[in-house]
Amino acid sequence: MDFIFMLTRRDRTIDDAEDVIDSVCELGVSHIGFKDIGVPMATLERVVRRIRAYRALCYLEVVSTTPDAVLNSLQTGLSLGVDCILGGTDLDTAQRTLGRLDGYFPFAGRPIGHPTRLEGSPARVLRDARAARARGCGGVDLLAYRATKSDPLALVRAARRGADGGRLIVAGSVHSPSQIHALAAAGADAFTVGSAVFDGTFVPTKGSLRGQIQGVLEACRTAPAMAT
Repeated sequence: MDFIFMLTRRDRTIDDAEDVIDSVCELGVSHIGFKDIGVPMATLERVVRRIRAYRALCYLEVVSTTPDAVLNSLQTGLSLGVDCILGGTDLDTAQRTLGRLDGYFPFAGRPIGHPTRLEGSPARVLRDARAARARGCGGVDLLAYRATKSDPLALVRAARRGADGGRLIVAGSVHSPSQIHALAAAGADAFTVGSAVFDGTFVPTKGSLRGQIQGVLEACRTAPAMAT
């Protein structure tokens, strides 16, 4: 699976995001994301340039909820020239704004609030994933561990079926090797981690950013193949 390191803490981009990129890229991280909440556009532009300097893939995750705010987030991602935009649910607006959707990964299910939680059954997630792929999206973004009622792994398996060849990215509240292994077995292609690294909780016995990142990468290396 791909580890997408988010320069975020509690669903906001950290103030010193650009200063962290060198350290994590030198450890082998090649997928880096951020949100358009927390820092000004000028900072995000510098963040993208630094990510590009390491030839890493760049992700923007949309956490806005109102139609106008979501549109603004999509326009921000387009302006920054990121490789992938995650989140949002309005495929029509995304199509009009982005033109092509192969780099767009909308939420499956119903995201609510901030920090974002996820409502929706496995059947709803399956339908949303299929609809996204039918429109040409590269896959879906699933807030599995933010689910309010459904079993997170049941949602992952449903999204895997619905994505049908597309990329399934699991975002939010991933904070342990056991979760990463479970996501791999359920069919996720990638996952995001941000707060658990900055809080030092992914590997509680290690106090450095380096140690936390190495712990996530080791969890990726030891993850099982998808269960059949």
